[in-house]
Amino acid sequence: MGTQKRNIFITSIICLGMAFTSMAQAAQEVVNIYSYRQPYLINPILEKFTAETDIKTNVTYAKDGLLERLQREGKYSPADIVLTTDISRVMTFKDKKLVQEVDSETLIANIPSQYRDPDNEWFALTIRVRNIFTSKDRITIDSITYEDLADPKLKGKICTRSGKHPYNIALVASMIAPHGIPYTKKWLMGIKENLARKPQGNDRAQLQAIQAGLCDYSLGNSYYYGNMLKDPKQKGTAESVTIQFPNQSGGDKNSGRGAHVNISGVLMAKHAPNPENAEKLMVFLSQPEAQKMYAEVNMEYPVNPAVAPSKMVGSWGDFKADKLPLTEVAKYRAEAIKLIDEVKFDL
Repeated sequence: MGTQKRNIFITSIICLGMAFTSMAQAAQEVVNIYSYRQPYLINPILEKFTAETDIKTNVTYAKDGLLERLQREGKYSPADIVLTTDISRVMTFKDKKLVQEVDSETLIANIPSQYRDPDNEWFALTIRVRNIFTSKDRITIDSITYEDLADPKLKGKICTRSGKHPYNIALVASMIAPHGIPYTKKWLMGIKENLARKPQGNDRAQLQAIQAGLCDYSLGNSYYYGNMLKDPKQKGTAESVTIQFPNQSGGDKNSGRGAHVNISGVLMAKHAPNPENAEKLMVFLSQPEAQKMYAEVNMEYPVNPAVAPSKMVGSWGDFKADKLPLTEVAKYRAEAIKLIDEVKFDL
């Protein structure tokens, strides 16, 4: 082979190698997401992320089963991050060792310590309050506590969804933390005695029951209320109730400890094939732009304290949140489920 041909051959090999390298790098510019959160909320945020970073997002949406899928897939899983809701579900991913630490100074700076894992294995993205709702026509009160729901004066006046739903399990766990198991069991029995009907439906159904006159009090997450106010078909139902932020003040520390809050969160999968891109997305989701989008679209409270809630959510007024770290609340979720079963709350 002549010198000229040899040089052309070598140059071709180098160019081909560079092309393959470029293709490999391009193939890596992706982040794969397993999401319990709905497309209408997540897609606009992911589109913004891709526009700013050129990192493509692939999303698998599901109502359940993603944890089991990660377990089956093991080290061959394509998942980079998981988007999920409720502290109990978040902690289950951690307990099953399906996540990994993300050592990001930006995430730590953006998210208060009570809303992230001490080991940096999960981070909250939004906050939702477990409110008490009351009939606007029939109930006039200045304040209320979760403890008040067991008062015999409320007999036949309370509606709620199943006690075994994760939102109520977390609330019961948040009662065990300050009060202990004996008190919380008695409290649950008191609420059961005060129910107007067997636990059923979702949080929206409880507001419908108040409007229909079936009960005067209910438990519900704040963002359901906000989304009902935005929906012309459900606005009347939402306007028939008053949103109450429990445990805002009182004569003892428990009466004024603050409202119980839950979260939506993000975790990096243990075997993430694109960890750098995954971290970039996690950081993006904690930044003001994405936080504002969460707040506006789904009526949730931003976890980043630098971001204000939406105009509608802000109109409900400021509130004090329980400062107990959610990791402490989660420690009692097994005991909470046991108590709910013991008092036969749903029967």
